[in-house]
Amino acid sequence: MDKKSKSKAKMKGLKPNKESSTMLDVDLWEQNEDRFTTIDIPGPKALGKKSAAEAVIGGGGGGIGNAPVAGAAVGALPSGVVCPSNASALAKDVVSVPKASKAAAQMSTTPTALSIAGCASGTALVTLDAALVEAADGGTEPERGNWSGRFDFLLSLLGYSVGLGNVWRFPYLCYNNGGGAFLIPFTIMLVIAGLPLMFMELSFGQYAALGPVAVYRRFCPLFRGLGTGMILVSAIVMLYYNLIIAWTIFYMFASLGTTLPWQNCEPAWSTKHCFSYVQADQCEATNGTYYLRTCYNSTVAEENNITTLALHALKRPPAEEYFNNFVLGLSSGIEETGSIKPSLAGCLFMAWVIVFLCLCKGVQSSGKVVYFTALFPYVVLVILFVRGVTLPGASTGILFYLTPDWKQLANAQVWGDAAVQIFFALSPSWGGLITLSSYNKFSNNCYKDSMIVAFCNIATSFFAGLVIFSIIGFLAHELDVDVGKVVDQGAGLAFIVYPEVVTRLPISPVWSVLFFVMLLTLGLDSQFALMETVTTAILDKFPNLRHSKIWVVLSVAIFGYIGGLGFTTNSGMYWLQLMDKYAANWSVLLIAISECILISWVYGSQRFLNDIQGMIGKRSWLWNTFWGIMWRYITPATLLFILFFNWVEYKPAKYGHYVYPLWADTVGWIIGLLPVFIVFLVGFQQIWKAPKHLSFLERIKFLLKPTAEWGPAGRPCVNLHAERYQTQNYDGVTNAQILVHGGPSDVLAYEDAEATANGSGSGNNTQNGYCDEAMQL
Repeated sequence: MDKKSKSKAKMKGLKPNKESSTMLDVDLWEQNEDRFTTIDIPGPKALGKKSAAEAVIGGGGGGIGNAPVAGAAVGALPSGVVCPSNASALAKDVVSVPKASKAAAQMSTTPTALSIAGCASGTALVTLDAALVEAADGGTEPERGNWSGRFDFLLSLLGYSVGLGNVWRFPYLCYNNGGGAFLIPFTIMLVIAGLPLMFMELSFGQYAALGPVAVYRRFCPLFRGLGTGMILVSAIVMLYYNLIIAWTIFYMFASLGTTLPWQNCEPAWSTKHCFSYVQADQCEATNGTYYLRTCYNSTVAEENNITTLALHALKRPPAEEYFNNFVLGLSSGIEETGSIKPSLAGCLFMAWVIVFLCLCKGVQSSGKVVYFTALFPYVVLVILFVRGVTLPGASTGILFYLTPDWKQLANAQVWGDAAVQIFFALSPSWGGLITLSSYNKFSNNCYKDSMIVAFCNIATSFFAGLVIFSIIGFLAHELDVDVGKVVDQGAGLAFIVYPEVVTRLPISPVWSVLFFVMLLTLGLDSQFALMETVTTAILDKFPNLRHSKIWVVLSVAIFGYIGGLGFTTNSGMYWLQLMDKYAANWSVLLIAISECILISWVYGSQRFLNDIQGMIGKRSWLWNTFWGIMWRYITPATLLFILFFNWVEYKPAKYGHYVYPLWADTVGWIIGLLPVFIVFLVGFQQIWKAPKHLSFLERIKFLLKPTAEWGPAGRPCVNLHAERYQTQNYDGVTNAQILVHGGPSDVLAYEDAEATANGSGSGNNTQNGYCDEAMQL
């Protein structure tokens, strides 16, 4: 090591850590984090002559010493205790440890709390050699993996939360609900509903380092079906969401020619009602009348009353007929299935190939792809905005979008639309947030991440509205109609209105390609998270398959492609709209409400906040109070409002003027409520399998408690910050306060180790086999 490196290490070493409130040799920890883990320490018979634990005591005092290790499991073991005030002694030991112990970084066994004397804080790290790990666990499971960098996660989260809805739904809602005034209820709903749920789920997944199914299996056995329900929702959405990506791929290739194929009414796919504005302009230039794709001269028009008929004739733009008749081959209804469209099937296959290649190595590969897919849409939005505001009529469209109608704030519909939009924009309770955060490092500041993404979500939505309405204003100007006549939302905006606009721009294929590449990247980010949620659930259930992750991802992709082929048929659009209406609606809201109640009332909001502060550092009393109130009262009440609003505003499914038959709505209800049915089914199964000697009520209480496996998985954890729980028996089986025995408000707020090192905190019960928190940086 050169002099510069030595001086740097000397400066960083043994400084107070604001997050864990301990004294750590930061450089040494960062370089050798993989050697620290939590594990059940076997007795001397299991170890034989093999070396035992070496402990590094963190805290405020001590010199070198061979202090005895307290506790039944460790007391009989020879142990060298080294306080971190002697960093050089630890450094020598670190160099001698082989890399083979790296596999011990992720352990699923329940750690044993150790109380190690010799230093003031009572906080310690336990280092284990490979022999000890093997003796204790009988072999290790493959590692889950982590994000290779902090921005990998942040951009993946941003891409998951900022999706197609920000571009093709929010602008329409804003214009339809009071213009700029809609930003007020939207922001309020973000603060009281969207952000608290996002922060909760990110913290939940990061703390346990597990996907939705595995984390609920440990956190609350009675409601372990919540995780399964989340996976089911993500799997269903994953099937049809990739079809939208397939559409964008189709349009990308269709835009590569010198002229756009939907510029004129081509006989191959257009009907007599197709209205080509280009041909109509040419006809009017010769003083003719354009009617049913034919230009009549003035004489014929007067004789046959063509002029009057043309004014009241049905007019469909070429882009609309191109999308419905050529791209989709749309049938007359959902009951008319038709055949698979080979062009769409090919594009769907390409979409799944892209998803597979980006996810084949898990977060290590997708974390790099998101640097492009998450940031490129912003580049395109800026380019389109600069081009849009220079078009004639753009100012009219933007004013139409922004002009506030303050009277609309008194309308419950406006608040309901805002709540629904922000809830489904951030996508809580789909399992994606828990999955993405489960690959974080334990000390990642998920609070800051949630704030950044929430702000970016609302900013992106607002900016996308400026872009879209500047372009719609131009189209209204070109057609000489009011802006309200051409505005649309959803697939109609992306695949009909905008394609019609670009036909009127110079070098239209360039603008078309840019727009659809932007939609592709927006969709891919969300699809990555949906796919990762499903594969993570499988790999957490069968950890040994992590060595064959590529084959697992390939299998899910094949399943997704086969399941998505039904949406490429002539009736596919009807099925897609049906799934979109029912699959991720009431069930997701019910899951979110259950999640809020479980974490904030059954487990305890303050206990959960303490767990979070174990990861991100101590926060103020006001911070604890704010989030406690949010999670316990305001957010659940808001979710109930959204749920009831959806029920009150419910209307049977329809697509355009087509009304779905009763049997189709019934199928939609079954699919929509299936995740909730799974939650109840698994809950009854758990009650049935509970210990037979317990009464029904006792079984409920027992199953509401976290299992002994619940805790900060795979992190160093020895009696850390035990004083935070000094008023509770906080062990692996009884660490949940059930409401019938008093609310979880009895839990004390997070306190520093130094504050109670010489006080009453005597640590956890060392016989319960549970470790409160993990030490992190």
